[in-house]
Amino acid sequence: MTKIDDLLKDIKVEWKTLGEVAKDKFWIMPSTPKYISGEEIRYITSKNIRNGTINFNNSKYISNNDYIEISKNREIMCNDILISMIGTLGEIAIVKEEDLPFYGQNMYLLRLDMDLINIRYFYHFFNSKIIKTYLQSIKNNSSQGYLKQKHIDNIKIPIPPIEIQKEIAKTLDKFTEYVTKLTVELTTELTTRKKQYSYYRDLLLSEEYLNRISSKLMLEEDQSNEVIQTTLGEIGKFIRGNGLQKKDFTKDGKPVIHYGQIYTSYGFSTAKTISYTSVETFSKLKKAKPGDIVMATTSENVEDVCKSVVWLGNEEIGISGDCYIFSTDQNAKYLAYFFQTIAFQVQKERKVTGTKVIRVNAKDMEKFKVFLPPIHIQQNVVEILDKFQEYMNDINGLFPEEIEQRKKQYEYYREKLLTFHEEYDKHTHTHTHTHTHTHNT
Repeated sequence: MTKIDDLLKDIKVEWKTLGEVAKDKFWIMPSTPKYISGEEIRYITSKNIRNGTINFNNSKYISNNDYIEISKNREIMCNDILISMIGTLGEIAIVKEEDLPFYGQNMYLLRLDMDLINIRYFYHFFNSKIIKTYLQSIKNNSSQGYLKQKHIDNIKIPIPPIEIQKEIAKTLDKFTEYVTKLTVELTTELTTRKKQYSYYRDLLLSEEYLNRISSKLMLEEDQSNEVIQTTLGEIGKFIRGNGLQKKDFTKDGKPVIHYGQIYTSYGFSTAKTISYTSVETFSKLKKAKPGDIVMATTSENVEDVCKSVVWLGNEEIGISGDCYIFSTDQNAKYLAYFFQTIAFQVQKERKVTGTKVIRVNAKDMEKFKVFLPPIHIQQNVVEILDKFQEYMNDINGLFPEEIEQRKKQYEYYREKLLTFHEEYDKHTHTHTHTHTHTHNT
């Protein structure tokens, strides 16, 4: 940062309002047009503006004739700035050549004077903490929330010499590019590791591998290493949950698991619940014992239905409706790992019912087939898979943490490079005095 610090040392800064640095500016708020089924001109709302670009996913379409009519004297061009003004406030996008043509609503357009202000410099400044705080402080507090044109036009921007703006933008763009590249690389790496884990899990639980490991283990005279094919109904019992609703939760009391929490709050296993209920409600619920598996049996999609959590606590817990307890004298973790395999998924897909809400019935699951070695081999497989899962949990935590640290680093330098010692009043957004910019390293 030494080069930038030297460039910024004691430079003079002129403060101008956005209205003063825009060659043109106007609301994009036509009457809602007639949408068409064909793909002619894309039509977006402020919700499509994200992270400096326009996401055209789920955009609708209007006819070319309607586009010509509603964009008359209000055309969107390359390098225009779009700002979301309703709902999600203050998101900003720079229009690219490949985005055109398109139109939309609930946005404010700025066409900057590029002799006065660099577009990328403006982008980083508009995303700075001081602007985000200001926009939140003056938004209308209706159900959606919205900004007015004057709220944008009156924003004051520090205008150093254009070459300094370009250097600041270049530095911050490098940080942005690095964070984006890191996110892609780590996401790809995580996806690869998950695929590897799934492959080895399915391999360890396959008939071929179980027979192989069984043949290699030395046994006592009274032990058997036979791998059998059985059904879930033959080795355990499904018990349907009942009654518990989110309104029944209490700050403390008896431990409970609601089926929705299995998707959002629990991993593979847990020894502690995140929710509790009263003794009275608890007395009416079906109970899972230590070592039972709690399975969610409704979902919005086939892939997630039957997600389960192994209960490792020392006491009974209450279970909500849309859950089954699977109670077995086999190794619960072994069977919970089996519930993640393709072999289980294939059997499940044949028996799901529903369209918007996907369900699986216990009577059907009782017939699902599973390869089952003796308990001591089940434990051996579980120990291996536990190590795999511990590794996956580690990288699941480390990768997002690494990305977050780099984002914070970018934010730190953004605020440092764009702080020109100007005092803002959050309600009027006026400045009280002007200083030269001095950076301390």
